[in-house]
Amino acid sequence: MKQRLVLASHNAGKLRELQALFDPGALHLELLSPQGLGLAEPDEPFGTFIENALHKARQACAATGLPALADDSGLAVQALGGAPGVHSSTYAGALTAQAGEDREALRRRQDAANIARLLNELASLNAGRQARFVCTLVALRSADDPEPLVAQGRWEGEILSEARGQGGFGYDPVMWITEAGATVAELGHEAKNSLSHRARAAALMRQQMSQAWGWALG
Repeated sequence: MKQRLVLASHNAGKLRELQALFDPGALHLELLSPQGLGLAEPDEPFGTFIENALHKARQACAATGLPALADDSGLAVQALGGAPGVHSSTYAGALTAQAGEDREALRRRQDAANIARLLNELASLNAGRQARFVCTLVALRSADDPEPLVAQGRWEGEILSEARGQGGFGYDPVMWITEAGATVAELGHEAKNSLSHRARAAALMRQQMSQAWGWALG
């Protein structure tokens, strides 16, 4: 029997990655998107990744009565004191949709604005460009689950002075991964899903779901 799990994210890129990381063959899980369940996009009111992920997972559980998995992730740049951090998705200020613009078109425009602000800030500093992608996953069986499962993954790199590559989303075009010899946007989906911060967090989360919840995830 498949377990049902709500993926509490409205970011299409994150959803694709989580679906591939948790059950690519759809053998053990029925992964449900919040859009398909008619859930509104949750707010992210807290100052840390873990608090926001826990908040989103609780909201999804409360709205559906199902177990939920939430992701809060972003870019932390050492020279900027960890910014953009939890504000990664709206670092340039939250943009509003233009006439006829769908959610993903708006997200791409937001990504470009966020990258422009980041590069402008780093260009004005005489400092290193070391950075990391951070992913925090939180899973709950119910909204009042007293034992949240928490997994974190980090992916080290550095910020380039200009974008390279067409793949991925967010800051992927400016995040250079030394061991891969490429930006994240230049990596294919398979390579990214084997190396990324989200892949590392997902591997830890799968282990915990198996051990603590007894879920068979292959």
